[in-house]
Amino acid sequence: AGDVRLTMGGEPTYVATSDRDAAEWNTDALGPTKRGYATELVHKLRAEYGNGGFLHFGQGKWYPGEQLPRWALNIFWRGDGQTLWHDPELFADERVPTHYTSEDARRFTTVLAHKLGLTERYIQPGYEDVYYYLWRERRLPVNVDPFDSKLDDELERVRLRRVFTQKLDAVIGYMLPIEPANADKDAPPLEGPGWKTGPWFLRDDRLYLIPGDSPMGYRLPLDSQPWASKGDYPYLIDRDPTAPRAALPSASDYRARYAAATTGGPTNDLGDVPYTFGTPPATSAALRMQGPGSTAAAAVGGLNPDPADRSPTRQPRRGESAHWVTRTALCVEVRDPRRANGPAAEKVGSASGVLYVFMPPLARLEDYLDLVAAVEATATQLGMQIVMEGYPPPRDPRLKMLAVTPDPGVIEVNIHPANNWKELVDHTEFLYNAAFETRLSAEKFMTDGRHTGTGGGNHFVMGGATPADSPFLRRPELLASLLLYWHNHPSLSYLFSGMFIGPTSQAPRVDEARSDQVYELEIALKEIAKNREIYGQNMPAWLVDRTLRNILIDVSGNTHRSEFCIDKLYSPDSSTGRLGLLELRAFEMPPHARMSIAQQLLIRALVARFWDEPY
Repeated sequence: AGDVRLTMGGEPTYVATSDRDAAEWNTDALGPTKRGYATELVHKLRAEYGNGGFLHFGQGKWYPGEQLPRWALNIFWRGDGQTLWHDPELFADERVPTHYTSEDARRFTTVLAHKLGLTERYIQPGYEDVYYYLWRERRLPVNVDPFDSKLDDELERVRLRRVFTQKLDAVIGYMLPIEPANADKDAPPLEGPGWKTGPWFLRDDRLYLIPGDSPMGYRLPLDSQPWASKGDYPYLIDRDPTAPRAALPSASDYRARYAAATTGGPTNDLGDVPYTFGTPPATSAALRMQGPGSTAAAAVGGLNPDPADRSPTRQPRRGESAHWVTRTALCVEVRDPRRANGPAAEKVGSASGVLYVFMPPLARLEDYLDLVAAVEATATQLGMQIVMEGYPPPRDPRLKMLAVTPDPGVIEVNIHPANNWKELVDHTEFLYNAAFETRLSAEKFMTDGRHTGTGGGNHFVMGGATPADSPFLRRPELLASLLLYWHNHPSLSYLFSGMFIGPTSQAPRVDEARSDQVYELEIALKEIAKNREIYGQNMPAWLVDRTLRNILIDVSGNTHRSEFCIDKLYSPDSSTGRLGLLELRAFEMPPHARMSIAQQLLIRALVARFWDEPY
């Protein structure tokens, strides 16, 4: 009503109903059982909201002091309701033991390459870095065994045991260099050849991965690829979230492109040079970077060192900017899912071999959905269940998203925004019921029996369907009214909060961080009002962010830890900061859905009032 165009989502948190004293439900972000609960919950949410969408198990936040980023279980589906993924049975459940092997990963990569119309010639198996681990073994104390290294670092200890147990020459997974064939981001999708591939020029005979515990796609030796100048390097630049978008191609067009079954054997479009999976190709010595004066590359048929040759197989000369090299890759890997939960989780349950497909980074949503269609067609043909991981789709208002992530002591659900009151009530009630069926609750009890929230908060996120629709950007005085109203009514800051309040909490009030901050806020709001008089409806959106960014902070200057968080309102620093979103953080998780609904109704009532009558 009133052309507010408000959308409202949130970040409710839950804890397990059993083993409440475990560290993962009190202080730790990761734990042996947390991902299992999250996986069960995300499958329930996909069936309700993301039906026709796809699951993507990627990386989440990475905080100082944590050796690895946290995981994020995402659901993506089209806003127009068209089906992106037709067979949900192809999504592997990490809780169910499976026993795929590296041979299955090879088959999947090969068939996928054929589906995309690419040669399998450039598929490479990836290995752990044998030279690093031999060096690491020699540095161990003389009286310990590599399988029981006694190292203080638990992650390093488990990593060494895993590597030496599986053998250094074991194939970790397979890598297919891939990128969109049309570099023009404005080119019509689904026209002409969709993808291209090419060789990776590495110094070693094999593709040795960077030592670590992350998925294979995050451990590729990208630094070993040929140098390219800054002007030639193919940087992936996110589209402006405020830029207009055309409608996505029909989902049936994506599906039809890869529906035909692949026939025939492996292809080889580089002549008669044989290539066998698991061993370096015959031309690998020529394709690797050579020393000064080397002419090995010129000796291989079809490889022309002339810079005028634009073939993707051409080896760059020393000092030449290699702008034509394919630098992104899709990886297929078989891995034990317990590794994502830390060393302690690998001791719980039995080993499993889940097939993971690592998605490459892509700048256009149309290209990403095209690749997803090819992955599903491959999984359907081979009858394999997979988990998609790696880079998520580029943020786009045409694609809806829901995420389940870990936070210290809780599981957090980033619920997708609702466009109206009925949707908001349905979202809240269903989420509470789904969490209850997953054996998750929205409450805890202290040692003296007092009832309290989960400790993770129940933040509310408000904005618009697109950044341009956000009521806080169209009428900055609405944000100013909320700030002033909360300042003059402190009960709103404390009535719904948890056990932790004050300047060192997760959501300090604007008058709790510094004593003079209130006066700075007064000046800032006057400047916003003055700019509104000057520019009217054409006031630059970034002025609101620049005016308030250094005021809505905590004592350390962190803009995220503030009662009113404008991190994603309209920061010109990044595309993910220009989403038109305002986050209210001073809300603890209520034990019942109706209590949460009542809080959201109060906020919506205040927004409706201040939209017509600024405070």
